[in-house]
Amino acid sequence: MAADQKEKETMTISYKLEKFEGPLDLLLHLIEKNKIDIYDIPIVEITKQYLDYVNQMEKEDLNIVSDFLVMAATLLDIKSRMLLPALEVEEDGEETDPRAELVARLLEYKKYKLLAQELAGWARHTPPHSTTHA
Repeated sequence: MAADQKEKETMTISYKLEKFEGPLDLLLHLIEKNKIDIYDIPIVEITKQYLDYVNQMEKEDLNIVSDFLVMAATLLDIKSRMLLPALEVEEDGEETDPRAELVARLLEYKKYKLLAQELAGWARHTPPHSTTHA
């Protein structure tokens, strides 16, 4: 009976992994699921949710998990920099937001993801081209 439970857990984790194409996809999903403003990410809560997901992936392929662990380390780095007094100041005297680079990466990923979805939809509705000549 314990083997059946373990098999069900493994199947659930595998299903979850298929849903996300990579760490940015998971992160974007968490932001959208929680209806968070992408420009004001509550890094503590997102990091917790992200790590919870990564902890469920422990038994999966190390190559897949390693990409997610790199993003987890990035989130933890941002979290620690947000807790420390600001050391980085821009030329105009404003403090640098440690999340800025992550936000830029997420926005770029989201743009390409939407374009890929549009192209996939377009490809489904476009008849295949004939290669024979009349």
